[in-house]
Amino acid sequence: MTPTILRDQVDQALRDLEPELIRHRHHLHRNPELSNREIATAAYLAEQLRRFGVDEIRTDLAGHGVIGVIRGGKPGDKTIALRADMDALPVRETSGVSFASDREVEGPNGTSIPVAHACGHDCHMATVLIATKVLAMFRSELPGTVLCVFQPAEEGAPIGEQGGAQVMIDEGAFAGVEPTMVFGMHVSPLPSGTVAYRSGSQFAASTRVEVIIQGRQTHAAMPWLGIDPMPAAAGVIVGAAHLVRRIPVWQPATVTFGHVEDQGRFNIIGDRIRLEGTIRCAEDADMERLKTGLHDLAIGQAQSHDCSAEVRFDHEVPAVVNQTGWIESTLPTLRRLVGQERLLVSPPTLGYDDVSALIRRFGGLYVLYGAQDTRWVTDGSGAPTFEPIAGGRGLVPNHHPSFYANDEALRCGAAIHAHIALDHLYGLIDPSATPTIRVEAGS
Repeated sequence: MTPTILRDQVDQALRDLEPELIRHRHHLHRNPELSNREIATAAYLAEQLRRFGVDEIRTDLAGHGVIGVIRGGKPGDKTIALRADMDALPVRETSGVSFASDREVEGPNGTSIPVAHACGHDCHMATVLIATKVLAMFRSELPGTVLCVFQPAEEGAPIGEQGGAQVMIDEGAFAGVEPTMVFGMHVSPLPSGTVAYRSGSQFAASTRVEVIIQGRQTHAAMPWLGIDPMPAAAGVIVGAAHLVRRIPVWQPATVTFGHVEDQGRFNIIGDRIRLEGTIRCAEDADMERLKTGLHDLAIGQAQSHDCSAEVRFDHEVPAVVNQTGWIESTLPTLRRLVGQERLLVSPPTLGYDDVSALIRRFGGLYVLYGAQDTRWVTDGSGAPTFEPIAGGRGLVPNHHPSFYANDEALRCGAAIHAHIALDHLYGLIDPSATPTIRVEAGS
């Protein structure tokens, strides 16, 4: 069977399995789990892989990660890894879909934490799952090995825990089946069926920040009898916004605090304030400069208000860097699937994804995939941007409580995974190959 005939049969199978694809997505969406807590999610994925008859299933990887292995029936030395992240977010869903999550889990001090797939990881799992099923159906025609990699804790392990892609590598999850290419996509508010890619930094480098300002508790009516940590904390938050002035404007970066926690109340000046935030930068080299600046800022602000400060950095993730060779060798496949008009170069983004660890270790590509009711337009500077289309569900960013992804976009997403797997195994996606080797062999 030629690669062209095989692709046609894969496409027909994906059309036939579209209802199952959507069922998997709805189940996973309705049953989200937080980072390093993906117990039921992992069990569900492993059970599906058993039903699909993959050759090997590896579980309990970096916590709750799962890898399915399909060994092709033809000789070949390539191994493609299709990666999907598993974890959800502490968000109360307001998307309004019939399969919305109403899940809550117990938090600290008896609190209740809502959980939702507000970043689209349910879509990632469902598309890789159904692509795996189809590729398993045609394993006798595969010249190499396919891995479906379900990775936990992409959003960041809880403080004090380890997790994610680097831990999978460190623990030997890929022993004996090291990929020659890793591929993944992230759903986004881009127009449905659109693929956006970028050479260089596709996603930013990131680190999580914790700043603790220590004062001395007192009555709010008698601040002179204590040491108020609030002014120092406020100075850190305000000053952090100016740290990016140390970075050239053409290299995007931000320092953001998203959580403030203190031990006071309206009539108590607490003795301690905890800030939690993130540093993001498009270039890995800028991270140390920003970390040093934030550390010095926090210590200086604390000292100026007679407080002390601790600054901690963890969950450090390097930038997702797409090498030009991988992009050039993959573009023919993407163009064949979505058309040139739906292939766009994405602007820099400060989102992060720890798939960077896999791509840096094994090579590969990570792109954005559109799944919302939006359209491309050109702004006043001539740069492409996107906006909601009339009568649609709007433009809703990832991590928003109303984030959505259209079911109708998922089959194309599964097809992209399946075709890239086939084309890499057949040698058509290979950055070391010459252009003549990348011609559609057997067409």
